[in-house]
Amino acid sequence: MKTKALITSIAGTILSKKELNLFKTYKPWGIILFKRNIKDFYQTKKLIESIKNIFNNKNYPIIIDEEGGTVCRLTSFIDNKAYSQNFFGSLYKKNKSLAISVYKNYIFSLSSVFKTLGININTVPVLDILKKNTHKIISPRTFSDDLNIIKILGKLCIKSYKTNKIGTVIKHIPGHGSASSDSHLTLPIVNKSYKNLNKTDFSCFKTMDSHFAMTAHILFSNIDSKNVVTHSPYLIKKIIRKQIGFKGILISDDISMKALKFNLIENAKRSLAAGCNLALYCSGKYQESKKLLKELPLIDNFTIKKTSQFYKFLR
Repeated sequence: MKTKALITSIAGTILSKKELNLFKTYKPWGIILFKRNIKDFYQTKKLIESIKNIFNNKNYPIIIDEEGGTVCRLTSFIDNKAYSQNFFGSLYKKNKSLAISVYKNYIFSLSSVFKTLGININTVPVLDILKKNTHKIISPRTFSDDLNIIKILGKLCIKSYKTNKIGTVIKHIPGHGSASSDSHLTLPIVNKSYKNLNKTDFSCFKTMDSHFAMTAHILFSNIDSKNVVTHSPYLIKKIIRKQIGFKGILISDDISMKALKFNLIENAKRSLAAGCNLALYCSGKYQESKKLLKELPLIDNFTIKKTSQFYKFLR
């Protein structure tokens, strides 16, 4: 199915007639859900069914950002606040086998909920490395300050979700751990050398076999002094694709975040031009979704191929 190169969002707990007609006409690649869309279990299941019915596709991408800890969308019926990635990373330092067993069971339990609801992509794991200056928007969401623990738990996360036929989105590639500001509000600038970053931040993402990855809205001034990662052809092609070796579908972080300095359309188009395969829009405003869906191109051949592979994986 030819779809627009956009993951978009909706306003409320039911699909409005306007949204339904918009999606029928312009066909976004996927829909991401937030807490504002989730009132209870039954309502969420019906909402997801109504979205999939538009496209007559039981495998249509329904995405959620359910990390646990400070990032929970299902709190109306599941409380994951205790189970942050940092919780599992800290447990691993105390008891490796227990941490692995508990984390695996946690993912299997959560996956059963996702599958019953119809959700097939979760935007985890966060593979950013924890550092002394890591901003608090990221720090409680990380596994650890230990690269080895990040690798072990990151791979376990991806593998466990794959076993349950749920796609994962590694983030925030090529690394958000060195950022000392919040990219929702301003552009984080990281002045570290390529050599330093390659040993730490970038290394967290190597050999991670995830279907999807999400970019960091960060300026690495010693690598590309002009462009945030999401808008940087050099960082996407040379670092993310070549050096890190990510081979899946690359998604921008939310194009409405303040780290990106242009308007929504320009932010989205620059993301795609730089090498992102999909732009992500999270604010759920109908008029903005409409503008984006009208303006953005259809997915390219690479994304068509990878989407087809993902659909086969879900069967």
